[in-house]
Amino acid sequence: MIITRFSPKNIVRATRNFPSLIRRSLSEYRFFAYLAILGPGIIAANAGNDASGIATYSTVGAAFGYSLLWVFIPMVLSLIVVQEMCARMGVVTGQGLADLIREQFGVRWTAFVMLALLTANTGVIISEFVGIAQASELLGVSRYIAIPLAGGLIWWLVVKGSQKRVERVFLAMSLVFFTYVISAFLSKPEWTEVGESFVEPVFSLDTVFLFTVMALIGTTITPFMQVFVQSSVVEKGMDKDDLPLVRADVIVGTVFACLIAAFIVISTAATLHVQGITNIDSAATAAESLAPIAGTYAKYLFAVGLFGAAMLAMGVLPLATAYSISEALGFEKGLSRSFREAPIFLGIFTLLLLVGGIVAMIPGIPQIKLLLFTQCVNGLLLPIVLTAIVSLANNREIMGEYKNNAAHNIFAWTITGIVSILSLLLIGKTIADMF
Repeated sequence: MIITRFSPKNIVRATRNFPSLIRRSLSEYRFFAYLAILGPGIIAANAGNDASGIATYSTVGAAFGYSLLWVFIPMVLSLIVVQEMCARMGVVTGQGLADLIREQFGVRWTAFVMLALLTANTGVIISEFVGIAQASELLGVSRYIAIPLAGGLIWWLVVKGSQKRVERVFLAMSLVFFTYVISAFLSKPEWTEVGESFVEPVFSLDTVFLFTVMALIGTTITPFMQVFVQSSVVEKGMDKDDLPLVRADVIVGTVFACLIAAFIVISTAATLHVQGITNIDSAATAAESLAPIAGTYAKYLFAVGLFGAAMLAMGVLPLATAYSISEALGFEKGLSRSFREAPIFLGIFTLLLLVGGIVAMIPGIPQIKLLLFTQCVNGLLLPIVLTAIVSLANNREIMGEYKNNAAHNIFAWTITGIVSILSLLLIGKTIADMF
């Protein structure tokens, strides 16, 4: 039997299969290597779909139907370019964004950027806790129970967990966004019209239309996302050999996050817009409005998605802020560090969670005014951060052969210019509306 099994014919037959076996092994290796790298790009992009982002996407669907879906295509491309530059800088330099800004642009610029980032992120963190409160109340749980429990859970995860555990939990939280895909299908949209809206841009010189487009783009590209993705790549200890997989992570994460945002627009367009319901001031209002049209299940799915989105952003935002300030001041940082090893990093994270939770439990908190204020601060900060990112990615001294090429620069500077102009115009419109 042994002689038959290893006969010359069988050996020849087996060696013929070597190329296919090698190809299969390489494919499996690439797949598992990607799973090991998977994380920063997906988490950062999905954290942008936070409570205020969901409110924005719901408003877009309710007010304009499917007509603005085409905006998601340039949004995807823009976010991929920006996130890729940050991830590449993290891999090549082994430093976070705040580290590089301090070294290359000096202490004064760093202090200004960090102060603006701290102010904006604190306001958004409060809004995430408000999102937790709204979602929990839609699900029949008091905010005074949900907010302390959610805040305590995130704190325990980050302070007591390792970098790998935190990342895995954040990735698992990203799965909750599939509730919006289900909500969209429950809403029974006109899929032909949806497809046409992606490839047939609709323009209008109407002020509301223009500034809705600006808000849509501003919601998708925010400073904290760039800080988080670069710091996360550095903490994972990725090197230049990992760069192709890091880029894949950024692309997959961005496409997934923007698809979820598009499904939110589709679900509200198919229900609220066709019914003439256009006044949506929060994600919770959108969920309530869905119930009589798409059914109670759609309302609860929307609420679950809101809760998961707020939880993810509630973890990522304080972390991004703690990373940036610790890097800027030169303090020890990292998810695998204890309080004794990184007191400033974990102290900032803890303080932001406490402030966000306490303020969100104050009755009658003016959420809309708070979001408008943080939107203005983020709008002012975004052009500065984008300019710094592109400048750093072009610095041969720190990037070497991995600096931006000519084609990359054309895209990067175009995106920076357009997003900066839109952000500043949006600030002007927001301030004008206040008066």
